[in-house]
Amino acid sequence: MEFGVTGMTCAHCVAAVTEEVSALPGVASVRVDLVPGGTSTVTVDSSTPLDPAALAAAVDEAGYELVR
Repeated sequence: MEFGVTGMTCAHCVAAVTEEVSALPGVASVRVDLVPGGTSTVTVDSSTPLDPAALAAAVDEAGYELVR
């Protein structure tokens, strides 16, 4: 699954989003293609379908915004 995240500017941002999304049930891996000041692409490999609300909440908890 791929989605966009806005507001990320640095490696700390990547780590924060990766940590929060990785904590969701079923998530096996998270990869972030950082676009400082733009919309970064986040790719998640999961063994189960991700709940969109839980995904949005995880990104929000990290301090960023999920782009649908």
